[in-house]
Amino acid sequence: MYNSLFVNSKVISGKDCLVNNSNMLHQFGKKCLIVTGKSGAKKSGALDDAVTALSMQEIEFGIYDNIGENPLVSSVIEGGKYAREMGADFIIGIGGGSALDASKAVAICAANSEFDIDGLYNRQNPAKALPVVLIGTTAGTGSEVTGVSVLTNDNNMQKKSIGGADCYAALVFADAKYTYSMPYNTTVSTALDAFAHAVEGFFSPKCTEYPEVYARMAIPVIYKGLKTLYNEKALPSKEVRDEIFLGSLYAGLELNVCGAAFPHTVGYILTEEFGVPHGKACAALMPHLLIKAKRHSTERFHEFLRLCGENEVKVIDTIKALADVKISANDEQLVKWCSRWSDVKNFHNTPGDFTNEEAVEALKELR
Repeated sequence: MYNSLFVNSKVISGKDCLVNNSNMLHQFGKKCLIVTGKSGAKKSGALDDAVTALSMQEIEFGIYDNIGENPLVSSVIEGGKYAREMGADFIIGIGGGSALDASKAVAICAANSEFDIDGLYNRQNPAKALPVVLIGTTAGTGSEVTGVSVLTNDNNMQKKSIGGADCYAALVFADAKYTYSMPYNTTVSTALDAFAHAVEGFFSPKCTEYPEVYARMAIPVIYKGLKTLYNEKALPSKEVRDEIFLGSLYAGLELNVCGAAFPHTVGYILTEEFGVPHGKACAALMPHLLIKAKRHSTERFHEFLRLCGENEVKVIDTIKALADVKISANDEQLVKWCSRWSDVKNFHNTPGDFTNEEAVEALKELR
């Protein structure tokens, strides 16, 4: 196995890094489209800072705020059209994983007026794209530093990702203060998502020397934050939020190389059919992943527990309690939902490999 590492985004981090480095925006042009959701960017203060930074550089801007959770491909196509009509030179994406993922796709659609839903998924990679600047307001997806955009396909309402060199941000402003406004449940779910990235990547056969460094940095700090959330059942301190945010970026850098395992794929069912937030959906399936890792990657499993600083029972109990997922579905429904997958890379990226039949069994455990 060869070692590989691809980091294609310039990351500026620290308190007030956006406004204090507004001059870095000038390189991308004189017109910008801000892509975001309805409220999170405003509540966090990130939108106001972005407007200030753009105004300081005399950059014209428009705002497209039609991005919801699990963003639709039709929304990003609409955003791309808006960007073309206003003559945007670049995109600024502000928000959690949904807004950041959507921003990457908007940048691609803006540069490819012919793209419909199928065209975006079947594009030649890399496609043309406007430069993207990302500003995260949650500590979970690591989308700021990954070359992936997860969207919901309007044709079947199933989540499906695009990825590649055209999905990387040109510039990232990473300021943990924008995560301070997150409510408790969002804080839990996004931290679980970051932990899922770190854990799934750590057990991947692709986890060679370089990405393992990020995994070893991410797992302890994120799990420490999760323990705080579990024990206190209240909003964490700014210091804890800072640590989780940094851990989410480490996990994203690891994910870039290692990819995800089966929980990320099977978790889509929990989101699509039961409305479970993505992070909690992945975490709900993590105990099943850990059982497989213990069996097929024993040495690494015990190293994982050492990084967490707790025994197997305590780690699993903490994750289960924070995810708190129970579903109501019969065997026939589960089999039907899981029949959609064939030769899935995330299944092969699981210790001991993974099958559709195992997906059904993993979901049964949540009833």
